[in-house]
Amino acid sequence: MKQAFASPKILLYDTTLRDGAQAEKISFSLEDRLRIAAKLDEFGIDYIEGGYPGSNPRDREFFSLIRGVPIKRARIAAFGSTAHPKYRPADDPNLRALIAAGTPAVTIFGKSWDFHVRDALRITLDQNLKQIEGSVRFLKQKGREVIYDAEHFFDAYFANPEYALATVRAAATGGADCIVLCETNGGRLPHEVGSVAEAVRREISTPLGIHAHNDADTGVANSLEAIRAGCVHVQGTMNGIGERCGNANLCSIIPALVLKMGYRTNVKEDRLTSLSEISHYVAELANLTPNHRQPYVGASAFAHKGGAHVSAVGKDPRMYEHVDPDRVGNHRRILVSELSGKSNIIHKAREMGFKVGKDDPAVKAVLDRVKTLESAGFEFEAADGSLELMLKKNLDGLSPFFEVIGFRVINEREQNGDVRCEATIKVRVGDQIEHSAADGNGPVNAMDKALRKSLEKFYPELREVHLTDFKVRVVDAAAGTGATVRVLIEFTDGRTSWNVVGASENVIEASWQAILDGIEHKLYRSRKKRPTRKSGRV
Repeated sequence: MKQAFASPKILLYDTTLRDGAQAEKISFSLEDRLRIAAKLDEFGIDYIEGGYPGSNPRDREFFSLIRGVPIKRARIAAFGSTAHPKYRPADDPNLRALIAAGTPAVTIFGKSWDFHVRDALRITLDQNLKQIEGSVRFLKQKGREVIYDAEHFFDAYFANPEYALATVRAAATGGADCIVLCETNGGRLPHEVGSVAEAVRREISTPLGIHAHNDADTGVANSLEAIRAGCVHVQGTMNGIGERCGNANLCSIIPALVLKMGYRTNVKEDRLTSLSEISHYVAELANLTPNHRQPYVGASAFAHKGGAHVSAVGKDPRMYEHVDPDRVGNHRRILVSELSGKSNIIHKAREMGFKVGKDDPAVKAVLDRVKTLESAGFEFEAADGSLELMLKKNLDGLSPFFEVIGFRVINEREQNGDVRCEATIKVRVGDQIEHSAADGNGPVNAMDKALRKSLEKFYPELREVHLTDFKVRVVDAAAGTGATVRVLIEFTDGRTSWNVVGASENVIEASWQAILDGIEHKLYRSRKKRPTRKSGRV
């Protein structure tokens, strides 16, 4: 295989706006697409495929609007197919739409597999070769850079290598600037892709590219292997979104090329630090929750949970990290769970600003408490607020700001079908006892309102705190309706946010635990001491 010693420059071609948008449950607005294009250009992508102007009005509108976006580096590409068999290339509506799009580059796909030519196009093999060559030549005569996508090329090659090669020779004869070998069905393995790409490289002098899908979970590996075999152009999407199982993921391909294989790209190392940001940006506009376990850019990509791992990373991160997370705009995270050792607690405490030594007895107390609670259904990986609260109580020794004497929740369905929720709460603040009741649109809302009613006259800063997310997770589903449930709540005061957790077989009790942690967390952050008994004031 060709090694990366000569380090050719690899051209990066993003098809998020076209192939990525064909993924199930993804639909970009025109504004989304323009914003993503600008972001990709800023990042250093060489080609941005905007859509298929011959197929729908919205894609045609994109190409009209993108002219008003200050694209500085990237070349915008319009996508289409070779001429329909019933048209000469000059008369084909699809090719004319590509010209009308006004882009400097156009990408067209054609049939490589004799099976497709006979059964889908229903034309002769020779007719297909003429349409490929003629379509490419027509677009070149119109002054466009032409990228030819050889659809299903790898399946075609294994079925009939002579004809597959004839199709790419036709594109080369027509004047294609780059011929992209497409692994369209996504089922080939890296050694197959590499060997075929090498074979084509020996036959074709036109620069080669790779376009891989991920149906066998090898999209990235296949792309990298094709580049090792001589391809100098790689196509993919941000976060690997695309039809079926997705496309090759540029968020994994680009750092592999730059940091591991020594290839040059327009995404220099200083721009690579924005990789995580652009990954999350595209996910947000696609209305997708970012994949925590995505390599390089996922929140869990550099997260360490096992005690031995955390201890080793503390000595030298290279022991359990394949790259420095800062180089791809990510960061290291130390998780605390029942698998933790003292190293996790110490690292997390120091991360939160506590001064703590490895022999501090409070560290073991917190670790024991975490393990006890996690065995009961709690989970602190996504509840830093509750963990910080536990650390403050153990390391700072602060007294509680209030004491809950008791609470009661009534959930009543009235005869007319209305549901009424009421919570009654009794708390002690300093030397005063407050007894409050509140109605809510549900039991959690009623408890939250009643607690605030009791506390806000002592702690007015609680008025700026509100709940922004509420999740319930069944811990042991086999127990049915008697299962333990875990409640995760996110609070914010408009400046910062924090997550807290509760767990119980009673969802009301689990919610109550989380609400208390959320309120106490705010008070511990905003105040150094609780109200004195003398004044009863804050």
